[in-house]
Amino acid sequence: MEKSRKVHMVLKRKPTIEGAGVHLNRVFGFSDSPKLDPFLMLDDFRSDNPEPYLKGFPWHEYTG
Repeated sequence: MEKSRKVHMVLKRKPTIEGAGVHLNRVFGFSDSPKLDPFLMLDDFRSDNPEPYLKGFPWHEYTG
């Protein structure tokens, strides 16, 4: 039998622009989410239109 768990926090997404103009929705990863450590961020950048995402994200040290 599974135990129920209490919901402690509900987060809402915040529209954000990252990289070379990529529009995304950031769920967490702002300075106001210390309880989520060790997670850095959670972004949703799906789209049915690939055009705004073609430039992508410039190279940075933790992607290489």
